[in-house]
Amino acid sequence: MKKILLIEDEISIAELQKDYLEINDFDVHMEHKGDTGLERAIQENYDLIILDIMLPGMSGFEICKQIRAVKDIPILLVSAKKEDIDKIRGLGLGADDYITKPFSPSELVARVKAHLARYDRLSGNNIKTNTLFIHGISVDKSSRKVNINGKETPFTTKEFDLLVFLMMHPNQVLSKEQLFERIWGLDSAADVSTVTVHIRKLREKMERDPAEPKILETVWGAGYRFNV
Repeated sequence: MKKILLIEDEISIAELQKDYLEINDFDVHMEHKGDTGLERAIQENYDLIILDIMLPGMSGFEICKQIRAVKDIPILLVSAKKEDIDKIRGLGLGADDYITKPFSPSELVARVKAHLARYDRLSGNNIKTNTLFIHGISVDKSSRKVNINGKETPFTTKEFDLLVFLMMHPNQVLSKEQLFERIWGLDSAADVSTVTVHIRKLREKMERDPAEPKILETVWGAGYRFNV
């Protein structure tokens, strides 16, 4: 059963879309705010995302951009706006389709099926969620291999885990304490200062100029941010 995330702030519309999709044997999860929708889209595995443009918390355009930076799955933008500029912008950010409200639920189901079939054909039915790609950095989570600008680069276990966690939380400020707890665990014998050391090692491997990092940025007094 294909798993779909529906990010729509109009609850009555979301419920109707959910009902039609579930009748067609899709597993549908809903979010009604932009920021929580983005978090769920990145942290969980979905086969397709239906994304409204006008959302509280964060616009659909920004959500689309951040999802596309880390995941290769179909994204269908939905909007009441009919202007071509919005369609062009959405498709330019990596969306696969742009549906203008109002539309029939059966049309939505048809488009969902068509895009899922297309992605299955292009991927040879392989699941791509194990691969992350940002700024020329390609990470295969299943084989634990990292390629930077086409060249395989060795990473230690903790370096790899830290890199994956940062890439899966793009544009978010993460404190040293958060990273330490997530990667090393509260019961680790290591000190939180090890985060700083590992950040420096990541920069040496990823950044053009590690002294002036553009990808993995320090947010003074707050932590680190992996920029997309």
